[in-house]
Amino acid sequence: MWIRDVRPWGGPASDVRLEGEVVAEVRPRRTGEAAPQTGAGPGDGPDGAPADGELDGRGRLLLPAFSDVHVHLDSTRLGLPFRPHTGGPGVWTMMLNDRAHWRDAEVGVVERAAHTLGLMVARGATRVRSFAQVDVDCGLERLEAVLAARETHRDRAEVQVIAFPQAGLLREEGSARVLEDALRAGADVVGGIDPCSLDRDPVRHLDLVFDLAQRYAVPVDIHLHEPGDLGRFSADLVCERTEALGMQGDVLISHGYGLWDGTESQTQGLVERLAGLDIATATVAPGGRQTLPLTQLAEAGVRVGLGEDGQRDYWSPYGNGDILDRTWQLAFTHGFRADELVEHALAVATRGGASIMDRDLPRLAGTADRPGLAPGDRADLVLVAGETPTSAVMDRPDDRTVLHRGRVVADGLTLT
Repeated sequence: MWIRDVRPWGGPASDVRLEGEVVAEVRPRRTGEAAPQTGAGPGDGPDGAPADGELDGRGRLLLPAFSDVHVHLDSTRLGLPFRPHTGGPGVWTMMLNDRAHWRDAEVGVVERAAHTLGLMVARGATRVRSFAQVDVDCGLERLEAVLAARETHRDRAEVQVIAFPQAGLLREEGSARVLEDALRAGADVVGGIDPCSLDRDPVRHLDLVFDLAQRYAVPVDIHLHEPGDLGRFSADLVCERTEALGMQGDVLISHGYGLWDGTESQTQGLVERLAGLDIATATVAPGGRQTLPLTQLAEAGVRVGLGEDGQRDYWSPYGNGDILDRTWQLAFTHGFRADELVEHALAVATRGGASIMDRDLPRLAGTADRPGLAPGDRADLVLVAGETPTSAVMDRPDDRTVLHRGRVVADGLTLT
């Protein structure tokens, strides 16, 4: 299939040929050459492809599709009536608030998870890494909902599911058993959370998580909200285990904002250690002072991905299923104004996250790296209106066409 008249990463007009699931050729388009009159729109042919094997790009930008690598599909309320926020301070208090309300939503968690995942795909996310809370209260119910959403959209997106012990592993009897049950039930990643401040026994908490990772041959994703030296202590324990167990490339620290308020030498040392062990990090671009040293991480080669976290749920009223909105937030909260840096935020939201889900993909090589559209790359693509990539981040237009593995799966924010 040919995608005609697009501008890869905002560059010169090009025609792009796909063969099956990959990009086969990117050919410069001759100046003044008219786009073909196909007479058919995206999705009119078999398997969602244009009927005549050509897609008219109409001069739009061509970007790698988005990767949301930190989302909680099991707690979303997108599409439901707005409700006042009832949460209190602290992770445990917020968890109890969620526990008290999530079953009372107007529709069940299975429908909510599938609806939100569909919104995300329609807006350009074809790689998604979702947490699913597992604990002694909900058992595997929320995990099963996320697995069902993945099945509903199996031809539209690649979804990895993280078994997530939101309530910790040591505070409630049976929590570790439920976490192992989740891995047996099909979770792809084992999660952990705040081993010092929540469970107050970081060695035991991390021993449980990494033991499960080893026994079930799955990666690790640790939520780390802990501040300052406490967070750096937990991160150091994570690094120790990663190195001792040979799990380089299989560990991610989510959030971790408290890691970066130390001295310059502490920050540089941790950046270098994460890079050396290929420990990734994922951010949801929060406001305030909790930012990552994003350019420093990029220059060192640390894998960084972007996610929307909970989306209009019992934790937060924010989020709308559009990772391009969150890309704007990433650039804004880091004070990025130069085009190269705004585009780097876009690279994090696309290829950065993809390299977390597929560790065979190379890390971003600094803030000027713009991979994902060369021959041999998987044809997960988004066409979006815009003069430049920076303008697309600023404007977040609705004119988007989304491809997953070479097949059109959404157009104009509507699934095909």
